[in-house]
Amino acid sequence: MSWTTVWTVGLALLPIGLLTMASWLGRHVRPSADEWCFLPSVRDHGVSGLIGKFYFTDNGRLGNGLLVGLYAKFPVAGHQWFGLVSGVLMLGLLWALTVQLLRRAGQTTPRGVPLLVASMITAVFLFATPNTYKTFYWPAASVSHTVAPVLACAAAIPLLRAHSRRGRIAALGVVLAAGIFMGTLSEEASVVALVVLSGAVLLGRWLFVERVRGFVRNWSLLAMAGIAVGTLVLVTSPGSRNRRERYGAESASMLAPESLAGSFRGYLQILETVFTTWQYVGALAAGVLLGLMARSRGGRQPVLLPCRPLFLVSLGALAFLVCGYLCTVITYPVFGDRVVTTERTWNDYLLLYVLLLVAAGAFAGRALRQRSESQGPAAAASRRRVLGAATAVATAVCAVSVAGLVSPLAELGDDMRVRAQKWDRQDRWLHAQSENGAKVLPYKPLSVAKMLEPFGGGGRKVWPAECVADYYNVDKVTYSKRLP
Repeated sequence: MSWTTVWTVGLALLPIGLLTMASWLGRHVRPSADEWCFLPSVRDHGVSGLIGKFYFTDNGRLGNGLLVGLYAKFPVAGHQWFGLVSGVLMLGLLWALTVQLLRRAGQTTPRGVPLLVASMITAVFLFATPNTYKTFYWPAASVSHTVAPVLACAAAIPLLRAHSRRGRIAALGVVLAAGIFMGTLSEEASVVALVVLSGAVLLGRWLFVERVRGFVRNWSLLAMAGIAVGTLVLVTSPGSRNRRERYGAESASMLAPESLAGSFRGYLQILETVFTTWQYVGALAAGVLLGLMARSRGGRQPVLLPCRPLFLVSLGALAFLVCGYLCTVITYPVFGDRVVTTERTWNDYLLLYVLLLVAAGAFAGRALRQRSESQGPAAAASRRRVLGAATAVATAVCAVSVAGLVSPLAELGDDMRVRAQKWDRQDRWLHAQSENGAKVLPYKPLSVAKMLEPFGGGGRKVWPAECVADYYNVDKVTYSKRLP
């Protein structure tokens, strides 16, 4: 095992350690907000009952109902384990995607580099957000806006591995199924996927070599068709119609001038927050390390054309800006000016932002390495010093970026622990009273990280008190200012 592999794996242990810490803190997660309504539904009617509830009553999201039902089947334990399971899943998928992208680009790296890149992407994506709880710990939001874009990226893995006719057929089948599922899982993630896929179709001649261009175009078109089918199933569902009526947000209203203008103002504020979150530089630094250490793989022909890096990064930046604005447009009719504080809906396009930073860093690292190598053998010592300094700086930035995410996560963990202790105490009392025949019980709202609870706003906002009553099998819960 080379020294480079050892230290890159060691560096990767920092973001992996952060993910481990976050997963351990997940034992303090307890149900809140919409989950009060999901749990009794799954308990009484099973996962299929919740899927039907989503389709016919709530929002039409069949795929969303399935994933929600899978963790809601194990009430409190499902919430506690969700962070660990989803975090490992996302890290594994991004690691596999990184490996396959490097292979298809005709590049080879020390073994620890793909793991380092994937772990840094995972860490900054999950924990650099303004509200880590709603991004990582709140399962109902995570399956829609955090896991969903990673699953969309993972659908490209069979495409990247398709070297035979059977592999290409499998890749087409997977992406069609994934597109349909994505259309019923997350409207925002579907929008991002459609924008990226459209770029692959329209700009394929400048991005891919001729021998794969036709297949990539067909794969992209089939993915778009799948998303269209899934989206059609969603928007024509009774649940989607009920949701639009409930929020007073008919689909045409999002194209109204005042809605478009409000979306633009909100999006500018979102971009200000994102661009001033310094921890995202960790993704850029990981990309620099990738560019410094990647080498052309002998005997492997890349599928990507040697486009100018500035051209590719500009396309990626344009895609990110378009995706972000479109996602804001479709959420504005529901949330209004609160799109600026509804951070969970940003994640659908923030993954694209993190990937763009990695790509930009990789191009910068490669350019620096190639410039140093062009100086010839006489400048070997100088080249080693330059590359060594660049590697040291990028390594330090990765480490500092991860370190900057530890304190906010620890503070959130303390808040979650305090809530969990109070929640468990009240939960035991409510269950005991319900079993003794009580029909009306007091409930004290216990919120964390701006999560909704029954009787929020000093008791003025009742929702979801009825769901809490269903969960404890009583007729009604009333507002209380003190724990029992």
